[in-house]
Amino acid sequence: MAEHNVGEFAGLGGRGGSGDETFGFAVRQAWEYELAAGGWTCIGWPTTFGGRGASMAEQVIFAEEYVRAKAPGRVSILGEGLLGPTLIHHGTKAQQERFLPPVVAGTELWCQGYSEPNAGSDLANVQTKAELDGDEWVITGQKVWTSLAHQADWCFVVARTEQGSARHKGLSYLLVPMHQEGVEIRPITQLTKTSEFNEVFFDGARTKADLVVGAPGQGWTVALATLAFERGVGLLGHLLGFRREFDAVVERATERGLTSNPIWRQRLAKTYVELEILRMNTVRSLTGVDGPAAPPEASIAKLFWATWHRSLGELMMDLEGPGATIVGEDYDLGDFHRTFLFSRSETIYGGSNQIQRNIVGERVLGLPAEPKPQKP
Repeated sequence: MAEHNVGEFAGLGGRGGSGDETFGFAVRQAWEYELAAGGWTCIGWPTTFGGRGASMAEQVIFAEEYVRAKAPGRVSILGEGLLGPTLIHHGTKAQQERFLPPVVAGTELWCQGYSEPNAGSDLANVQTKAELDGDEWVITGQKVWTSLAHQADWCFVVARTEQGSARHKGLSYLLVPMHQEGVEIRPITQLTKTSEFNEVFFDGARTKADLVVGAPGQGWTVALATLAFERGVGLLGHLLGFRREFDAVVERATERGLTSNPIWRQRLAKTYVELEILRMNTVRSLTGVDGPAAPPEASIAKLFWATWHRSLGELMMDLEGPGATIVGEDYDLGDFHRTFLFSRSETIYGGSNQIQRNIVGERVLGLPAEPKPQKP
């Protein structure tokens, strides 16, 4: 990192992470090639698929040192962390040979076609349809909150391929090219004035019949495997980013002479202790690319870190006082502003807090299931 994270790469100051993905994209794409040239992409993948076969401990070390070095935010998170491990476990040999090498090289980027306007937390309510037409799937429907769709080359799409099916049945996991007629991408402007999320409309978009991962109609199983990888070792880097933000809060509090105030000392100590608990719990629950497993206990970590980060944003605003309501010209947000605003979304994406509480209550603690609405 000391040798290669220099010049324009170091100039990014570690930016480009969650909520900041549109920043310095061209430089971060070049950084992806730099990593690939040294064999530092996909390090947890088996060597037979172009990875380093790094152990979980080695992946943890790399993730933490990467953040400490303030290396640029990765542009291939979805390809390396989600699509790749899914294909390693569920893809055909032809799919692996076609799609894994470009992810390792950083030359093809991916996005995730899961959520829909009426199928977010309730993902099983997916209504996007795909029908076979000869040797191609024809896809029609809408996805929303699709991270980095405007920069992606491909999308892994959960679509309903069995007419008349409902809920978890009849879904398929399709690999769909984004650069084609029949795909329209509309960026969604966030509170931060960035547009990392998008609406994606499929209107007769096509993909080859053999680009279904797993058996047709069994897409729910594959989709869950992908979600399992989302809560793997990459979360550690996320937490190290949180630590950097917390250190900035302590520095600002020290500058303002607040660290001798007992109320502020208590708030800072509480935030620090919770962050340490987050890290320890994450380390002990890692599974990684060696086996997709999303135990219900994983919802504890998602609920904890999303709520914690939102609280950190609120702490930042309290620390700034009335000045927190002021931004520069052209809505020029500071780091504290960005954290406060974007962290609101983290309690929604990847499984809302309400859904996570249901999972923990019902599947971890064994409490009675939430009453279902009665049919008329």
